[in-house]
Amino acid sequence: MLSMSTIPCGYIPMLVVFVSDTPEHHCKELINSTYNSSSIGPDSCSRYKVNDSWKETEELSNDTKECLDGWVYSTDRYTSTIVSEWDLVCENAWKVPFSTSLYFVGVLIGSLICGHLSDRFGRKPVFFSTMFLHAVAPLIQATSISWVMFSIFNFVRGLGQISNYTVSLILGTEILKTSSRVTFSVLGHSGGYGIGYALLPFLAYFIRSWRMLLVASAIPPLLFLPMWWVIPESPLWLLQKGRVEEAEMIIRKAAKMNRVPAPDVIFRTGESLELMENKQEEKRTHTYMDLIRTTNMRNITISSLFVWLSTSMVFNGLSLNTSNLNGNPYLNCFFSAAIDLVAYVVLWLVMDRAPRPTLIFCTMMFCGTMLLVTLLVPEDMPIVGLVFALMGKMGSSGANTFIWVFSAELMPTVVRNMGIGITSTAARISNIMCPYIIYMGVYSKIVPYIVFGTISVGTAAVSMLLPDTRNRKLPDLISEARPIRRCCCLK
Repeated sequence: MLSMSTIPCGYIPMLVVFVSDTPEHHCKELINSTYNSSSIGPDSCSRYKVNDSWKETEELSNDTKECLDGWVYSTDRYTSTIVSEWDLVCENAWKVPFSTSLYFVGVLIGSLICGHLSDRFGRKPVFFSTMFLHAVAPLIQATSISWVMFSIFNFVRGLGQISNYTVSLILGTEILKTSSRVTFSVLGHSGGYGIGYALLPFLAYFIRSWRMLLVASAIPPLLFLPMWWVIPESPLWLLQKGRVEEAEMIIRKAAKMNRVPAPDVIFRTGESLELMENKQEEKRTHTYMDLIRTTNMRNITISSLFVWLSTSMVFNGLSLNTSNLNGNPYLNCFFSAAIDLVAYVVLWLVMDRAPRPTLIFCTMMFCGTMLLVTLLVPEDMPIVGLVFALMGKMGSSGANTFIWVFSAELMPTVVRNMGIGITSTAARISNIMCPYIIYMGVYSKIVPYIVFGTISVGTAAVSMLLPDTRNRKLPDLISEARPIRRCCCLK
């Protein structure tokens, strides 16, 4: 159920690909004019002036003027988008990437507060509260009467998406045993995200109105809310709060469902109190400064920050760049999602067979190479360029998923939550810049590939400095963190 809960998390960030797409458009024609749309003006933001005697001769001059009477939008692909609804073109075109950036601002703030809220109030209440937000926010956003209202609820959707995704991952890893956690996080949790992403183009193909597409996106979260009576609270969190009886009740229910006997006493109260004291001690003696206090931890933190920032930027940027790819946007979106699912399966198969830094290096170097090779493809071979772009997306998908597992193994227990929190926050900051990089692709389609390809190659190089954590005990103390690898030219 927790894996299925990430299905809405998969399509919610990518709704912008269809909701905010810009249809073909041109200036409105003059009343009684016999000119077709191709003779209205030299581009979609201007039109030719008409001679004073236009009523008799209907001749156009070589001078141009702005589209003062508005625009006409093609309905071949969409019934309506926010662009055609509020004329977000020409001098107002900046509002499209800005509203998308506001979504990622919500993601940034959500990543900062969801950990604190789930630690204080429990995993389950936060998980279902954000699932409820998944359902309500799109419904209200679908009634937007202005671009400002739409942008505000874009921010709200971002708050709920990342919080729900993160808390469901934490809840699953705390319930499952060690041998199942990697499979859940890489194949189950990420797989649900990929399935949700793959469902989006089917929804968008049959629902061409942006308002109804938002309404449809709210249905799966609504259907998931009754799972409140199925998914339990984390027993580990309950123990940390001293709620031993509730934790035992969950374990006994699991034992009954699995038809295995449970001992008379599962958790001793004294052990639970000791766990609480240790948790309080960790909070009392460790701060964010411990991430940079020692040389080794400082190197690990800085390298992890760069890898997180880069992998997240490239992954989300290539996902949002679907509208700039050649060909059918619905098929492009589906192929992008299908490639993500393939990447998750391949990563799961090789995860325990190769060193951790080598996996990051290979996936990001493959991504960067594919994106930069795209620049060499002739313009008359768009299919070849599309294939290279999607192959690069597969590399970034694998790295973006794997970095969650790798970071948890790199950071010592005493600062693990803080370490993952600060690196995840850095990733959200990079996501805010993605819409503007994609927006440059409207003028030149090669610009996003140059930016993302160069960043991918740099990330691959930095990842090789990180230590390998495969088949090794998780470090508990800062002194137990494995030393960062150095270049051969350094002492």
